[in-house]
Parts: sequence; C-alpha cells; structure tokens
Amino acid sequence: MSETVVLVLRAFIPLGIMGLVFGGLLGFAGKIFAVEQDPRIAEVMNVLPGANCGACGYAGCSAFAEAVVAGTAPPNGCAVSNDATAQTIAEIVGVEAGSVNKMRAQVMCSGTGEYAKKKYIYEGIDDCVAASKIGGGDKMCKNGCIGLGTCVRACPFDAIVVEDGVAAVDYSKCKGCGICVSACPKGIIKLIPFDAKHWVGCMSVDDGKNTRKVCDVGCISCKICQKNCPAGAINVDNFVASIDYDKCTGCDICTDKCPRHIIWSGEVQGKLGLVIKRVGKN
Repeated sequence: MSETVVLVLRAFIPLGIMGLVFGGLLGFAGKIFAVEQDPRIAEVMNVLPGANCGACGYAGCSAFAEAVVAGTAPPNGCAVSNDATAQTIAEIVGVEAGSVNKMRAQVMCSGTGEYAKKKYIYEGIDDCVAASKIGGGDKMCKNGCIGLGTCVRACPFDAIVVEDGVAAVDYSKCKGCGICVSACPKGIIKLIPFDAKHWVGCMSVDDGKNTRKVCDVGCISCKICQKNCPAGAINVDNFVASIDYDKCTGCDICTDKCPRHIIWSGEVQGKLGLVIKRVGKN
C-alpha cells in the first residue's frame, strides 16, 4: 500500500467515525424528542376537499386540520366544504358540527362596454392591478370592473369569466373561498349567501348626477329601493345601495322598482348571464 493511500485513509477514517457517532446521537435525539402527530389530523385531512385556498384563515388544509384537532378551529370552518363534511369532521374530533355558512362570490358591477364610459384606451398588460395604477383603470367610474381577468386567473375553481368588460361568476363552480375578493383591486367582488335572491350590481360612490355622466346603468342613489322594501332590507349609504340578507325575503319589489335595473335576481349567473339580463331589462 502506497504512502499516499495510507495518508488518505488516516484522514477519512476519523471523519467516518465522527459521522457514525454524530449520526447515532442525532437518531437517538430524534427518538427522545420526537413529537407524535395526532392520527386524527390525517383523518380530517382525508375528509377535506384539498383546495388549499386559505379561505378558512389557515395556511392550507393541513394547518386547518391541525387547528380543528387542537380545538382552535370549528369543524365547519372550511368554506368550500358542506354540512356533510363538517359533520364527518365533527365526529372525528368529537364535537358538535354546526352548519356551513355557504357563500358565493358576486361581482357588484353592471358596467359592460355598452354602458360604462371610458376615459382612455388601455393597451398595457392584461392585469387589473397594473391597469388600476394608471388613473384607476380605463373606465370613468371609480368603482367599475376593469375586466382584465385578474380574478379569473386567481380563481382556483375556474368559476369566473369576463364578458364585455365585466367579470361574472358561475355559481355552479364557485366555492366561496374569497380568493377573488382579495385579488380585485377595486374591491367590487363580495361574498354573499349562496342562496341570496338579489344583489345590487353597482358600487359607485358618486352621487346620482356624476354617476349618470360615467355609466348608463349605475346606481343614482335615488333610494326608491330602500323606500319600497317591505322588509327594510335595503340601505343606501354613501351613495351605495346594499342588501341585508338576514332581512331580505326575495320578494322582487326592489328589482321591479329600481329605475336603473341594477338590482339583479338570483338566477343570473355564469357566462353572458349578466349581459343578457341587462339588455333584456332595457
């Protein structure tokens, strides 16, 4: 054996021994300080839809499952699940389920290309956030849908389309996760009860006179809906009409009375639904 080989072996043998010693110590420490995971976490994970949307307020389904087992999150906290899922989770952790408050996303704008006036022609990238940096977007209405599909790309369930400059939600696909709500730079996508009968298709904060100048169908704050609602479910505040869904009975009076026809009924959904309904009202 050459002198060079001997020198190499002398260098590596101590290192190998040290590696074995430290490896053994780490393995021993791993067993001593190991934290066993509650098996119920995996059971809850298997029940969840696996959307990892974060609508529950936790960083994905795994974090939510851990919180449920720890007792810091309710079994019905998953926004994209249903009552059956909540009941199964409740049985796993041994608590009361409660019901899932199922929601859906709704775009509160009716200003399609035919009705909303523009202040310039936008030729930048197809991103609502980017366009909003340039004078708030191309529409004259401060709260008009920019319509470049940022919400469409953000939706993990392919539940949103853009038609004629306004986003529309397909209720059959929407899970109410709220990701689109956070993605919209105008803040005009809201979560409302899934079975809501009506919604106001405008969030303009301008008075009636100025709204008429920028959109042919914008809410003019006339308060006719508020005055005629027998349930007292509509309130006009800061020139914006809103519906209290705890009071709304779905009587359709507001829809019939609105002179601008921007209080929509619940059957409007999906691709072109909003546009077709809008044209049919005029």
